[in-house]
Amino acid sequence: MSKAVGIAVVRSKVKRRLRHLVRDRLDRLPAGSLVVVRALPGAGDADHDQLARDLDAAFERLLGGVPRGRHPSAAATDSSCPAGPRSSGRDPGGSAQ
Repeated sequence: MSKAVGIAVVRSKVKRRLRHLVRDRLDRLPAGSLVVVRALPGAGDADHDQLARDLDAAFERLLGGVPRGRHPSAAATDSSCPAGPRSSGRDPGGSAQ
C-alpha cells in the first residue's frame, strides 16, 4: 500500500477494512480468480461505507457490469457502447483499482 494513502496507522486501517470487504465479496468471483485491490490516496479519508461502495463499483466493472464513467441508465440506452468490460490492453486477468 502506498504511503500516499496516509500514515502507517491510516494505511493499516484501510488495509483491514478492504480485507474485510473483499472477504465478503469473494463468492462473486469465478473459481480460481486472482484479484489485486489497490488503495488510492483518497482511501485514507474514506469511511467504511464509501470503501464498500467503491469496491462494489470496481467488482461490477471487473465482472462485466457498467463500464467506468457510465451511468447504468445511460448504458442501457446507448447503442454505441459495447457490452462487457473494457480492455485497457493490460493483463487479461484483470485487477480492481
